[in-house]
Amino acid sequence: MLGFEPIGFTISISPSSDVYHNERSATGPATETISATISAPLEQLAGYPTPDNSSGNTMSRMENENEKHTEPVGPPQTSDDEIHDKGDQDKLKASVNNVSSVPNGGTKAWLQVLGAHFLFFNSWGIVNAFGTYQTYYEEDFLSSSSPSSIAWVGSIQAFLLLFVGALTGPVYDAGYSRALIIGGSFFLVFGQMMLSLCTEYWQVLLAQGFCIGIGSGLLCVPSTAILSQYFTTRLATAVGITASGSSLGGIIYPIVFHRLQPTIGFPWATRVIGFIMLFTQIISIMVMRVRVLPDKKRAIIDIGAFKEMPYLFFVISVFVGFMGLYLPFFYVQSFAIEKNITDSNLGFYILAIMNATSAFGRIIPGFLSDKSTPVGGVVLDQHGFSGLWIFAGALTAASGVLVIVSRLFHVGSDLMKKA
Repeated sequence: MLGFEPIGFTISISPSSDVYHNERSATGPATETISATISAPLEQLAGYPTPDNSSGNTMSRMENENEKHTEPVGPPQTSDDEIHDKGDQDKLKASVNNVSSVPNGGTKAWLQVLGAHFLFFNSWGIVNAFGTYQTYYEEDFLSSSSPSSIAWVGSIQAFLLLFVGALTGPVYDAGYSRALIIGGSFFLVFGQMMLSLCTEYWQVLLAQGFCIGIGSGLLCVPSTAILSQYFTTRLATAVGITASGSSLGGIIYPIVFHRLQPTIGFPWATRVIGFIMLFTQIISIMVMRVRVLPDKKRAIIDIGAFKEMPYLFFVISVFVGFMGLYLPFFYVQSFAIEKNITDSNLGFYILAIMNATSAFGRIIPGFLSDKSTPVGGVVLDQHGFSGLWIFAGALTAASGVLVIVSRLFHVGSDLMKKA
């Protein structure tokens, strides 16, 4: 220690700075040796090893160490990566609960509409096309079976479409939408291919009734539920375009079967339809993706929902409505041909005409609903049930006129050929 009289110092450490401040509390000569006098206590206080006797090196080393090891005082700082990750989590959370995060368009969103359109095409569409099979089975393939027995095939197919669809809702909520689409595609294609090998009634019932019916039911929920994750303001339009897939399937499948069956036979005509199913289902599997999962899982049957009277009456009304929905689709062709209303050639196209007219009722109301209010509320609240029935009657009349014009055109073309 240098030979100076002891000088008293007060050493204060400011929490807001990394520099130690020294205040002199007694008078005495201020020389360069003060740094050597206080260097050891400062280093011991800071927790560093005791330096050597060189005062200049000691202060320089201590400043370097302070710059490396002294933690900034105050709240901890968050890195850019942590902020980015936190932002992604907040965005994901917002996408579940906040409708403002829904894309409402874009390539990926409209690809979901395309995929869902093909799901309707191969589930509801194949059910709408059963009338063609009904007529062919009655006249040729299953002529020994009664029309009522044959209709059981289509009835079971339509029943399983809705029943299995109701059970797969919780499976979709659990995050297995892709498994439902793949599984449904397998049952559809497998059932259609097995139908081409059938020769007995019970085989047709298993392949076309149960197998295709189960496959259609597995596709029921993903075909509609996934759209609400990509659309809000244009959801009705997206659903309408998707639902028109059932109309398109009801147009293409009867015509394909009617045109191919006389030339290549029932087995290969059925296989061609199976290959169309396979191709379109592959597109759905490739493009359809769930954007977010629900916040929580739900039970298979929510008993509490049936305590709400509006919902209960809605379910009952839809249940009763579906009981007679497919009766015209199954029997219109065979009835028209049997009663000589039309010949067998045009009779096979009546079902396609019915499905074609239904496409307008699926797309146009959805588009108008997005522009104003839900179309059901518009019709019932502003125009009443009478307006609804008038509108339905007009569509029915238009369909009838279309069939009559087609019939006259067909007769006229035959007369021209004979002339």
